[in-house]
Amino acid sequence: MKQLLLAAALGVAMAGSAFAADVSGKLVIYTSQPNKDAQQTVDAFKAKHPNVEVEWVRDGTTKVMAKLRAEFEAGAPKPDILLIADTVTMEGLKKEGRLMPHPDADVSAYDPAIMDADKHYFSTKLITTGIVYNTSAPFKPTSYKDLLKPEANGKIAMPSPLTSGAATIHMAALTANPDLGWELYEGLAEQGANPKGGNGGTYKAVAGGEKLFGFVVDFLPIRNKLDGAPVEFVFPSEGVSAVTEPVAILSTAQNPDAAKAFVDFLLSPEGQQLAASQGYLAAHPAIDPPEGFPARDQIKLMPFSPADALANDTANKMRFTEIFGG
Repeated sequence: MKQLLLAAALGVAMAGSAFAADVSGKLVIYTSQPNKDAQQTVDAFKAKHPNVEVEWVRDGTTKVMAKLRAEFEAGAPKPDILLIADTVTMEGLKKEGRLMPHPDADVSAYDPAIMDADKHYFSTKLITTGIVYNTSAPFKPTSYKDLLKPEANGKIAMPSPLTSGAATIHMAALTANPDLGWELYEGLAEQGANPKGGNGGTYKAVAGGEKLFGFVVDFLPIRNKLDGAPVEFVFPSEGVSAVTEPVAILSTAQNPDAAKAFVDFLLSPEGQQLAASQGYLAAHPAIDPPEGFPARDQIKLMPFSPADALANDTANKMRFTEIFGG
């Protein structure tokens, strides 16, 4: 059945993007994708649209946005496409009128909860945050509250939401959950957790045995476990948060036709299969997860509102700093 659904979706996507078959000209992309992933994505797009010349710039989301903000100030934004980590940043740009809607984008197969209802930005992946633990840990956590057990005291690593976009999303999702709230973060502080840096540092601390538990993005422990690392990743009972690597077209795009074709490609089953082949959970529910991941219907996403997270961002980070120190 899944194969039939996928074939049908592919047929619709191909028909829907036929108008873009002749797109050409220069397309400028600013992205936070890793270099290898970005190059693969551009190459796959160009294979479908060989008359488009693609120029791409890659850096972390914070640095990409700093560059773009400077260009806004100068009145000369360069990118047509923005492909970055999180929807909160996109929501801010939408409110500023910086994004061009793409009303013809086909998102019928997707969960509406991960898409902008006004079609100003579009989620392309699910990079979830849950719990990583070292296989030498004294217990297997199944809930975020398990990290408050005495056996976890002094053994917890966490990325900081002051540094990591994924950690910011995770903080917003957890603290908005009435069963967890800020009490969880206060408890983690009492456990001696010292949030710092990004996900890479947290993963290394747990994999190396310096710490035994942590919050981390899914693909780091799942991929490395396949290579023999002594780690396990848990999708907790309360659910996981997710950054969704959204794509958007700038309202100042110089080549909107090519930009729409790029968005259509990322949302197509072919583009989503590419994401899975790169080791990520595709946002499209008909695409099988990569090796090591559970089936999509076994992964519970926590409720998350980009608009609320944007409105509460400053207050959340101030509260976090009060709990853990700057």
